Amino acid sequence: MIQFFNVGKRYPGGQHALRELSFEIPRGQFVFLTGPSGAGKTTLLKLIFREEVPSEGQIVVNGRNVSSVPPGKIPFLRRTIGVVFQNFRLIPRKTVFENVSFLPRILGADTATQKRLAHEALDRVGLGHRLGAFPLELSGGEQQRVAIARALINEPEILIADEPTGNLDPELSKEILRIFEEIHHRGTTLLIATHDRETIQRIGGRVLTLEAGTLSGDQLLPSPRDLRSEADTDLITSTESDLATEGEPL
Repeated sequence: MIQFFNVGKRYPGGQHALRELSFEIPRGQFVFLTGPSGAGKTTLLKLIFREEVPSEGQIVVNGRNVSSVPPGKIPFLRRTIGVVFQNFRLIPRKTVFENVSFLPRILGADTATQKRLAHEALDRVGLGHRLGAFPLELSGGEQQRVAIARALINEPEILIADEPTGNLDPELSKEILRIFEEIHHRGTTLLIATHDRETIQRIGGRVLTLEAGTLSGDQLLPSPRDLRSEADTDLITSTESDLATEGEPL
Protein backbone atom coordinates (compact mmCIF):
# COMPACT_ATOMS: atom_id res chain seq x y z
CA MET A 1 0.00 0.00 0.00
CA ILE A 2 2.86 2.40 0.91
CA GLN A 3 6.42 1.88 -0.36
CA PHE A 4 9.51 4.04 0.19
CA PHE A 5 12.61 3.35 -1.90
CA ASN A 6 15.79 5.14 -0.72
CA VAL A 7 13.83 8.33 -0.06
CA GLY A 8 15.59 11.50 1.02
CA LYS A 9 14.32 15.02 1.65
CA ARG A 10 16.47 18.15 1.73
CA TYR A 11 15.26 21.66 2.39
CA PRO A 12 16.83 24.90 1.10
CA GLY A 13 20.15 25.47 2.80
CA GLY A 14 21.06 21.80 2.67
CA GLN A 15 19.18 20.66 5.77
CA HIS A 16 18.35 16.94 5.57
CA ALA A 17 14.94 16.03 6.99
CA LEU A 18 15.09 12.41 5.76
CA ARG A 19 17.87 10.18 4.46
CA GLU A 20 17.70 6.91 2.47
CA LEU A 21 14.39 5.67 3.85
CA SER A 22 13.20 2.29 2.59
CA PHE A 23 10.20 0.38 3.95
CA GLU A 24 6.85 -1.10 2.92
CA ILE A 25 3.45 -1.01 4.62
CA PRO A 26 1.10 -3.74 3.36
CA ARG A 27 -2.60 -3.15 2.82
CA GLY A 28 -4.62 -3.23 6.04
CA GLN A 29 -1.68 -2.89 8.46
CA PHE A 30 -1.74 -0.68 11.58
CA VAL A 31 1.65 1.06 11.94
CA PHE A 32 3.03 3.55 14.46
CA LEU A 33 5.71 6.02 13.38
CA THR A 34 7.74 7.25 16.32
CA GLY A 35 10.89 9.14 17.19
CA PRO A 36 11.93 12.34 18.97
CA SER A 37 10.78 15.80 17.89
CA GLY A 38 12.59 16.82 14.72
CA ALA A 39 13.23 13.21 13.63
CA GLY A 40 11.27 13.71 10.38
CA LYS A 41 7.89 12.15 11.20
CA THR A 42 5.75 15.01 9.88
CA THR A 43 7.88 15.32 6.73
CA LEU A 44 7.43 11.60 6.03
CA LEU A 45 3.65 11.90 6.31
CA LYS A 46 3.57 14.97 4.05
CA LEU A 47 5.46 13.02 1.38
CA ILE A 48 2.75 10.34 1.36
CA PHE A 49 -0.10 12.71 0.50
CA ARG A 50 2.08 14.87 -1.76
CA GLU A 51 2.23 18.02 0.35
CA GLU A 52 5.99 17.61 -0.05
CA VAL A 53 8.03 15.88 -2.76
CA PRO A 54 11.18 13.83 -2.12
CA SER A 55 14.62 15.12 -3.10
CA GLU A 56 15.65 11.61 -4.08
CA GLY A 57 14.19 8.14 -4.19
CA GLN A 58 10.66 6.99 -5.01
CA ILE A 59 7.40 6.76 -3.09
CA VAL A 60 4.62 4.47 -4.28
CA VAL A 61 1.16 4.83 -2.72
CA ASN A 62 -1.53 2.36 -3.75
CA GLY A 63 0.40 1.54 -6.91
CA ARG A 64 1.08 5.16 -7.93
CA ASN A 65 4.48 6.83 -8.03
CA VAL A 66 3.65 9.91 -5.96
CA SER A 67 6.46 12.04 -7.41
CA SER A 68 5.24 11.55 -10.99
CA VAL A 69 1.62 12.51 -10.26
CA PRO A 70 0.98 15.79 -12.14
CA PRO A 71 -0.38 18.71 -10.09
CA GLY A 72 -3.83 18.40 -11.65
CA LYS A 73 -4.10 14.76 -10.54
CA ILE A 74 -3.02 15.30 -6.91
CA PRO A 75 -6.65 15.70 -5.69
CA PHE A 76 -7.42 12.24 -7.13
CA LEU A 77 -4.49 10.76 -5.17
CA ARG A 78 -5.69 12.43 -1.97
CA ARG A 79 -9.20 11.01 -2.32
CA THR A 80 -7.78 7.64 -1.27
CA ILE A 81 -5.93 9.11 1.74
CA GLY A 82 -7.51 10.47 4.91
CA VAL A 83 -5.34 12.84 6.97
CA VAL A 84 -5.76 13.79 10.63
CA PHE A 85 -3.65 16.68 11.92
CA GLN A 86 -2.58 17.43 15.49
CA ASN A 87 -4.08 20.93 15.41
CA PHE A 88 -7.36 19.64 13.87
CA ARG A 89 -7.38 22.26 11.03
CA LEU A 90 -11.12 22.92 11.41
CA ILE A 91 -12.57 26.16 10.04
CA PRO A 92 -13.94 28.08 13.07
CA ARG A 93 -16.70 29.88 11.15
CA LYS A 94 -18.00 26.71 9.55
CA THR A 95 -20.32 24.22 11.28
CA VAL A 96 -19.32 20.65 11.99
CA PHE A 97 -21.40 19.61 8.98
CA GLU A 98 -19.66 22.15 6.72
CA ASN A 99 -16.20 21.11 7.95
CA VAL A 100 -16.84 17.40 7.51
CA SER A 101 -18.68 17.61 4.18
CA PHE A 102 -16.00 19.74 2.49
CA LEU A 103 -14.69 16.95 0.24
CA PRO A 104 -18.08 15.68 -1.03
CA ARG A 105 -19.07 19.30 -1.64
CA ILE A 106 -16.07 20.08 -3.86
CA LEU A 107 -16.66 16.77 -5.66
CA GLY A 108 -20.12 18.00 -6.61
CA ALA A 109 -22.32 15.93 -4.28
CA ASP A 110 -25.80 17.35 -3.71
CA THR A 111 -26.85 18.61 -0.28
CA ALA A 112 -28.77 15.45 0.63
CA THR A 113 -25.76 13.27 -0.17
CA GLN A 114 -23.45 15.60 1.76
CA LYS A 115 -25.68 15.37 4.84
CA ARG A 116 -25.94 11.59 4.61
CA LEU A 117 -22.19 11.11 4.27
CA ALA A 118 -21.42 13.62 7.03
CA HIS A 119 -23.93 12.03 9.37
CA GLU A 120 -22.53 8.54 8.71
CA ALA A 121 -18.94 9.71 9.30
CA LEU A 122 -19.86 11.58 12.49
CA ASP A 123 -21.87 8.62 13.77
CA ARG A 124 -18.74 6.50 13.51
CA VAL A 125 -16.98 8.85 15.96
CA GLY A 126 -20.02 9.36 18.21
CA LEU A 127 -20.89 12.91 17.09
CA GLY A 128 -23.86 12.44 14.77
CA HIS A 129 -25.86 14.82 16.98
CA ARG A 130 -23.45 17.79 16.56
CA LEU A 131 -23.89 18.61 12.85
CA GLY A 132 -24.92 22.21 13.55
CA ALA A 133 -22.29 23.02 16.17
CA PHE A 134 -19.24 25.22 15.55
CA PRO A 135 -15.71 24.02 16.40
CA LEU A 136 -15.31 26.49 19.27
CA GLU A 137 -18.40 25.01 20.91
CA LEU A 138 -16.69 21.60 21.10
CA SER A 139 -14.13 20.19 23.49
CA GLY A 140 -10.65 19.29 22.26
CA GLY A 141 -11.57 15.62 22.10
CA GLU A 142 -14.73 16.40 20.12
CA GLN A 143 -12.78 18.58 17.68
CA GLN A 144 -10.33 15.74 17.11
CA ARG A 145 -13.22 13.35 16.46
CA VAL A 146 -14.67 15.81 13.93
CA ALA A 147 -11.26 15.90 12.22
CA ILE A 148 -11.27 12.09 12.09
CA ALA A 149 -14.82 12.08 10.66
CA ARG A 150 -13.69 14.53 7.96
CA ALA A 151 -10.80 12.20 7.08
CA LEU A 152 -13.17 9.22 6.88
CA ILE A 153 -16.02 10.73 4.87
CA ASN A 154 -14.70 9.48 1.53
CA GLU A 155 -13.93 5.97 2.87
CA PRO A 156 -10.16 6.31 2.28
CA GLU A 157 -8.00 3.24 1.81
CA ILE A 158 -5.24 4.84 3.89
CA LEU A 159 -5.56 6.96 7.04
CA ILE A 160 -2.54 8.84 8.34
CA ALA A 161 -2.48 10.88 11.54
CA ASP A 162 0.15 13.28 12.89
CA GLU A 163 0.29 13.23 16.72
CA PRO A 164 -3.52 12.84 16.93
CA THR A 165 -3.50 12.60 20.74
CA GLY A 166 -0.74 15.13 21.38
CA ASN A 167 -3.13 17.84 22.65
CA LEU A 168 -5.46 15.53 24.59
CA ASP A 169 -5.53 14.22 28.14
CA PRO A 170 -4.93 10.49 28.77
CA GLU A 171 -8.61 9.49 28.89
CA LEU A 172 -9.46 11.31 25.65
CA SER A 173 -6.34 9.79 24.06
CA LYS A 174 -7.65 6.31 24.87
CA GLU A 175 -11.00 7.16 23.24
CA ILE A 176 -9.32 8.41 20.06
CA LEU A 177 -7.14 5.30 19.89
CA ARG A 178 -10.25 3.12 20.29
CA ILE A 179 -11.74 4.87 17.24
CA PHE A 180 -8.56 4.22 15.25
CA GLU A 181 -8.68 0.54 16.18
CA GLU A 182 -12.29 0.31 14.97
CA ILE A 183 -11.30 1.99 11.69
CA HIS A 184 -8.46 -0.51 11.28
CA HIS A 185 -10.81 -3.44 11.84
CA ARG A 186 -12.82 -2.25 8.82
CA GLY A 187 -9.73 -2.87 6.65
CA THR A 188 -8.21 0.62 6.47
CA THR A 189 -4.42 0.95 6.42
CA LEU A 190 -3.32 3.19 9.32
CA LEU A 191 -0.07 5.08 9.87
CA ILE A 192 -0.01 7.10 13.09
CA ALA A 193 2.90 9.36 14.05
CA THR A 194 3.44 9.75 17.78
CA HIS A 195 6.31 10.22 20.22
CA ASP A 196 4.22 8.74 23.07
CA ARG A 197 5.67 5.31 23.85
CA GLU A 198 2.87 4.60 26.36
CA THR A 199 0.32 4.94 23.56
CA ILE A 200 2.29 2.52 21.40
CA GLN A 201 2.65 -0.02 24.20
CA ARG A 202 -1.10 0.18 24.87
CA ILE A 203 -1.97 -0.81 21.29
CA GLY A 204 1.05 -2.81 20.10
CA GLY A 205 1.64 -3.69 16.46
CA ARG A 206 4.31 -2.57 14.02
CA VAL A 207 6.50 0.36 15.02
CA LEU A 208 8.78 2.34 12.68
CA THR A 209 11.33 4.49 14.53
CA LEU A 210 13.01 7.57 13.04
CA GLU A 211 16.14 9.20 14.40
CA ALA A 212 17.68 12.24 12.71
CA GLY A 213 15.83 11.46 9.51
CA THR A 214 16.89 7.82 9.22
CA LEU A 215 15.01 4.61 9.96
CA SER A 216 16.59 3.23 13.12
CA GLY A 217 14.02 0.57 13.97
CA ASP A 218 11.25 -1.58 12.51
CA GLN A 219 9.74 -3.90 15.09
CA LEU A 220 6.51 -5.74 15.84
CA LEU A 221 5.20 -5.36 19.39
CA PRO A 222 2.62 -7.73 20.85
CA SER A 223 -0.76 -6.19 21.56
CA PRO A 224 -2.22 -6.37 25.09
CA ARG A 225 -4.90 -8.70 23.68
CA ASP A 226 -2.20 -11.06 22.40
CA LEU A 227 -0.53 -11.06 25.80
CA ARG A 228 -3.84 -11.74 27.54
CA SER A 229 -4.55 -14.61 25.14
CA GLU A 230 -1.14 -16.12 25.83
CA ALA A 231 -1.70 -15.77 29.58
CA ASP A 232 -5.11 -17.44 29.30
CA THR A 233 -3.61 -20.28 27.27
CA ASP A 234 -0.84 -20.76 29.83
CA LEU A 235 -3.41 -20.79 32.63
CA ILE A 236 -5.58 -23.37 30.87
CA THR A 237 -2.57 -25.56 30.11
CA SER A 238 -1.35 -25.29 33.69
CA THR A 239 -4.80 -26.11 35.09
CA GLU A 240 -5.20 -29.13 32.81
CA SER A 241 -1.77 -30.35 33.86
CA ASP A 242 -2.64 -29.95 37.55
CA LEU A 243 -5.93 -31.81 37.11
CA ALA A 244 -4.17 -34.61 35.25
CA THR A 245 -1.62 -34.88 38.04
CA GLU A 246 -4.32 -34.92 40.70
CA GLY A 247 -6.09 -37.74 38.85
CA GLU A 248 -3.02 -40.01 38.79
CA PRO A 249 -3.07 -42.96 41.17
CA LEU A 250 -0.67 -42.88 44.12
